[in-house]
Amino acid sequence: MLNKLKEIEDSGINEINGSSSTAALEELRIKYLGKKGALTSILRQLGTLSSEERPKVGAAANVVRQKIEARIEQKLAELESLQLDLKLKTEKVDVTLPGCKKEIGHLHPLRSTENRMIEIFVSMGFDLVEGPEVESVYNNFDALNAPADHPSRDETDTFYISDSVVLRTQTSPVQIRAMQTRKPPIRIISPGKVYRCDSPDATHSPVFHQLEGLVIDKHITLGDLKGTLDLFAQSMFGEGTRTRLRPHNFPFTEPSVEVDFSCFACGGKGCKLCKGEGWIEMLGAGMVHPNVLAGCGIDPNEYTGFAFGVGIERTAMRKYNINDLRLFYENDVRFIGQF
Repeated sequence: MLNKLKEIEDSGINEINGSSSTAALEELRIKYLGKKGALTSILRQLGTLSSEERPKVGAAANVVRQKIEARIEQKLAELESLQLDLKLKTEKVDVTLPGCKKEIGHLHPLRSTENRMIEIFVSMGFDLVEGPEVESVYNNFDALNAPADHPSRDETDTFYISDSVVLRTQTSPVQIRAMQTRKPPIRIISPGKVYRCDSPDATHSPVFHQLEGLVIDKHITLGDLKGTLDLFAQSMFGEGTRTRLRPHNFPFTEPSVEVDFSCFACGGKGCKLCKGEGWIEMLGAGMVHPNVLAGCGIDPNEYTGFAFGVGIERTAMRKYNINDLRLFYENDVRFIGQF
């Protein structure tokens, strides 16, 4: 049995010396010193030995155990030292190298344009009001005095969810909700997404953004509308910007106007951007139709008001001289990074 212990010692030491990982060392510890290990099996046979042989074999077994344990600890220290050296070599950092530049994000040009527009109108005393993008047909059309045969109500122009529910085609329903729940005087703006059945091209998108305004009070005139838009135009595009009103027709305003701004490139002299006219069409507006006021419980004989709606994409395109609406939605960092 002493010879067997010598074999276990020699075999164990040799295998420990040849191990190359801490996991392999743990397997060898179990193999030789574990509950079912080679040395343990020898110790279990001590009861079969004579009283003279038992202490000799037991003492020899303890010596073998101590040698194997000591060699395992020594080898483990060697492997850990090698792993540390390797880690220091492979993970060393050259502190003299230049640091990595971190790009700082910024607002999308549409969002920054919208924020600037909101800032201008809030400074005039307007309240910011928002509403749902999924809207009732009544609020989107009927309450805005749009007749049943109005072209905008066709399925070719509007996204219908059901016969009575649509994706709003403008933020004007927010004005209806405000007039239904507030008492005059009312002064609000309502920015947000709107949806129309348009094929994407340089000037159209099925999803875009609008900002609409509404003022209801006693003695409101078209002159108040003109003055408000003059201040907006000058604040947004520069002090020299002028506005021009042209007659138009909208079902929810009477009289209705198209509003032009003097060309931002030539100042009204005529250039390629404004096609030689000196003016650029920017928004629609008008005096709130008496039918709309009455339908919201506001007496049109006592109160008047004006409303306007301007595209946020159109404003950004004019401000930054962008010629294709689709650039806003393509998430090309080469484009967005310019802002």
